[in-house]
Amino acid sequence: MPTLHPRSPGVAWVALAVVLAAGALLAPLLVGPQAIDWQPARWLAEPWRWWTAAFVHLSPLHLWGNLAATALIAAFGVSGEMPPRATVAWFAAWPLTHLGLLSMPELRHYGGLSGLLHAGVAVAAVQLAATRTGLHRWIGVATLVAVAAKVLSETPWRAAVQVSPQWDIPVAPIAHLTGAVAGLLCGLAAVALGARSRRA
Repeated sequence: MPTLHPRSPGVAWVALAVVLAAGALLAPLLVGPQAIDWQPARWLAEPWRWWTAAFVHLSPLHLWGNLAATALIAAFGVSGEMPPRATVAWFAAWPLTHLGLLSMPELRHYGGLSGLLHAGVAVAAVQLAATRTGLHRWIGVATLVAVAAKVLSETPWRAAVQVSPQWDIPVAPIAHLTGAVAGLLCGLAAVALGARSRRA
């Protein structure tokens, strides 16, 4: 019976997705949201918020919607056989997604996985578009186009929080933008490093 090696494609990716889901489920049981959510006035004095903001959810629908999306992105990474460097890129995009929220300081509080999930999709799409051929490459390109269209359609520059009929909480589209940009940049860095290591 074959065994999964920690460096097998997709294994590290799923492990990071499990960490995100577990953090989102356990954080409300351990600490209040005000102690770990994103607050621009405290980003330097309390740097753990760069990470823990992802674990804060404002309603059950918010939580379960993000957990379902996390499972889909985990499956996307497995089907795309994400190498460990792609997982490192997703991990690196985690704090960068939240630090990007400094571009909109009027967003006084933020919590949720959605920004980081946009980062994960961008990383995986870059990996497919830049390193694969055939159908996988076209899936990567199409995914990048879809993410860009989604983020732009949300007009994140219009307001820090916006009301959406799909959610029972105000939405912060700027987090989707910062996540997508962080994922794109970290994904490109991972691809470049991978190409350099292959040439060495």
